Amino acid sequence: MKSSLVSFPSPKYELALRGLIAATFTPLRADRSVDLDRIAPLVELVLGQGANGLYVLGSTGEGPSLTTAERKQTAESFVAAAKRRVPVVIQVGHASIAESRGLAAHAQEIGADAISATPPSYFKPENMGVLVASMAEIAAAAPKLPFYYYNLPSVTGVRFDMSEFLAQAGAVIPTLHGIKFSDAQIHEMQACVECDHGRYDILFGHDEMLLSGYVAGARGFVGTTFNFAAPIFRRVIGACETGDLATAAAEQRRAARMIEVIIRRAGRGGLKAVMEMIGCDCGPNRLPIVTCPPEARTRLRTELSDLGFFEWLK
Repeated sequence: MKSSLVSFPSPKYELALRGLIAATFTPLRADRSVDLDRIAPLVELVLGQGANGLYVLGSTGEGPSLTTAERKQTAESFVAAAKRRVPVVIQVGHASIAESRGLAAHAQEIGADAISATPPSYFKPENMGVLVASMAEIAAAAPKLPFYYYNLPSVTGVRFDMSEFLAQAGAVIPTLHGIKFSDAQIHEMQACVECDHGRYDILFGHDEMLLSGYVAGARGFVGTTFNFAAPIFRRVIGACETGDLATAAAEQRRAARMIEVIIRRAGRGGLKAVMEMIGCDCGPNRLPIVTCPPEARTRLRTELSDLGFFEWLK
């Protein structure tokens, strides 16, 4: 599937994200400093597997664990490596709205295609009005870029009805383009897809449930495992497009089994460990995410091999 730029009802933008948007890893050296030199090879591998875009410095990219200077350098490297071949979305959320604004302005300066932001999660927005006002401040710092709210309540602890967010935020955030919906509430996501006659771009961010998201109306998907398992998910989408739901379900089951093995065997650090297994070592994780230790990595490789994972990538 190729990246597509299609018409969007907003008069300012023509960006619509479709297909698989890889939530990219941030490569680190052994001392856990950012390894900018590994970003270009990572981008080539991800695009070579068929990703339609890049979502940079989110949870997968350990954005909240990086300094502001590191985040800016990393964003610059991903935008440069993409070479305008696919859209690049920079996640700019921060505990400090002032820092978020600086990151948003920087993303616009370097030529990113869009920005996205988690809400502040230490001092959480106490109601919808505060959430909308917070996102409006961030979005206003990059007035030329589409803005996607990053809904991740399981991590941020900020949970509001997202269809109501769109109804309220659409009136005060002129650059509001949609939501990165990383939650299992499919009925709520579907309401967002249908909001205002389909005006907004809703990106579903729950890899294990991509098929459910597609059936509910999502057409853009953001996922960690698209870095190393995009062929599986491309088959899910391809089967859906031809009406072959049996094949789509079988491929989705493969994806769910793969993710279950990784998380059970090695935790969140196991996701980055798989990159080394497919020939694109992205280094360790930065605490508090625990790097997958060598013994767990060996067991993980064996279990994935027994599952048939490496054959599924062909």
